[in-house]
Amino acid sequence: MSADARILAFAGSARSESFNKKLLRIAVRGAEAAGATCICVDLRDYPLPIYDGDLEAESGLPENARKLRALFASHAGLLIASPEHNSSIPALLKNTLDWVSRSESAAPDLSVFSGKIACVMAASPSPLGGMRGLVHLSAILGNMGCIVLPGPFTLRQAMKAFDAQGELLDEKYGQRVAAQGAQLADWVRRAAQEI
Repeated sequence: MSADARILAFAGSARSESFNKKLLRIAVRGAEAAGATCICVDLRDYPLPIYDGDLEAESGLPENARKLRALFASHAGLLIASPEHNSSIPALLKNTLDWVSRSESAAPDLSVFSGKIACVMAASPSPLGGMRGLVHLSAILGNMGCIVLPGPFTLRQAMKAFDAQGELLDEKYGQRVAAQGAQLADWVRRAAQEI
């Protein structure tokens, strides 16, 4: 696979034992087995203030927003595992996307999203597995210019789904999650070949 198959992977949760971080690790292994280069980041390591236009006008982009923009710009694929908070995406994830969408000129700049291929997935204790949040996340990413792969994976009753090592107890689910990562790697590779 081409070295151009670069994927930025992150979860929409800061919690250290997040179900979505566990899910993400399995998908990353699938992408890497398919030849992609994945960089995994923890949003906890990039704290940002709540987006505020006055703060931006006064102080410019926070340093962590600049770092994340550079990471987004240097990767062709996005692999995101996100919990569902009150039928939508977590404030942490939305705030991150809001800051990354800004530029040094204090204006919207979606260039770091445009044309990116995104794979979204969710793990949730709920019976719907986080699907409602993924509907919102997919719409946001699509409006920002990303190509969101169809058929996102959702994991219901996530509190019962993982073993002590963070692996899925159901081997078929593990294979499906790894396949999602591999599919993203394939799409990113093919898109790079078309450029």
